[in-house]
Amino acid sequence: MAKKTRRPAVVGVVIFVVLAAVGWNALSWFEPEPVEYITAPVEKRDIEETVLATGVLEGSKQVAVGAQVTGQLKSMNVSVGDRVTKGQLLAEIDPVLQRNDLNRAMAELKNAKASRRAREAMLRYYELEFKRQREMNAQAAASVSELENARAQLESAKAEIEALEAQISQAEIQVETAKANLGFTKIVAPMDGVVIATKFEQGQTLVSTQEAPTLLILANLDTMTVKAQISEADVTKVKSGQEANFTVLGDPDRQYNGILRTIKLAPDNISDNGSVSNSTTAVYYSGVLEAPNPDYSLRVAMTAQVSIIINRQSQTLSIPISALDPEQEISGAQHKVRVLVNGQPEDRTIETGIRDNVYVQVLSGLNDGDNVILGDSLSVPVDGETSVVIGG
Repeated sequence: MAKKTRRPAVVGVVIFVVLAAVGWNALSWFEPEPVEYITAPVEKRDIEETVLATGVLEGSKQVAVGAQVTGQLKSMNVSVGDRVTKGQLLAEIDPVLQRNDLNRAMAELKNAKASRRAREAMLRYYELEFKRQREMNAQAAASVSELENARAQLESAKAEIEALEAQISQAEIQVETAKANLGFTKIVAPMDGVVIATKFEQGQTLVSTQEAPTLLILANLDTMTVKAQISEADVTKVKSGQEANFTVLGDPDRQYNGILRTIKLAPDNISDNGSVSNSTTAVYYSGVLEAPNPDYSLRVAMTAQVSIIINRQSQTLSIPISALDPEQEISGAQHKVRVLVNGQPEDRTIETGIRDNVYVQVLSGLNDGDNVILGDSLSVPVDGETSVVIGG
């Protein structure tokens, strides 16, 4: 009989254990999962506030070397890429036309001087004749008409000599002009630089009429300039002397440093009469940035992405901009952020300063080493600067 009473008790215990286990698991199903927070540390780092612009590279000094006289290009002594020094012979135009003009001008000058000498001899004769007629008239040996005729001849000779003096001056100018034009057949470098373009080849005829045709272009590539287009929304933030840096499309990983030298006071779309176009396009002002080019890696007409540094703070407390929720902005500089303290979120009011594209300066409200909450792991991607913390 004893064995029969023990079996129900054992079955009851087993049933109780099974029900307890099922109940425990059922409770765990309804227990909320712990929240995972994405955080970033409050750290000291360098922050630069910049104005962005796009620009085009040019040589610091660029000169179009033209032909000032007409003729056939007799020789072209340089090619694209050649470095030249000031005064170096670059090209020569056949000088036959200019030499003929000089010979002609010198002949005309010589003829004008010979005519002056002949008229000076006649002037001396008329002076003597007038003197003789005046003495004879005083002695009543000559008539008044003869005296007046001698006077007229003398005055006429003087006038002719004055005209010849003017003719000689004009002939001398023509000689100097012809000499200059003959000199212009030898085209020399006006500065040290590099030939970046040539427009004509040997044997071609150059025609210089109203303006000199461009033969080649020289540029100083030791220092480059960037003509940056600065938006009207940013132009009031920049000024001459500010540091800047830029990259070029062909080498975006290399940064070049320079100085903003000048900013134009009028936009590029201003017309010749001083009025600004009324088009709906954006208004841009040109800023000129200078940068050294020691290895000549920068070239003319490259496109540059420019960052003009308008403020810089070194080793200042900062947090990622993504920690700022626009809906929690109190004022332009005050924001509410959440900080993870002992696994629990805590609201803080902070004051911010300058910012770059990634980080914002913290002036007050946070301490070095605090962890600001960026969000949770379901809504914010994790990167190398953030960490996932499981809250209690």
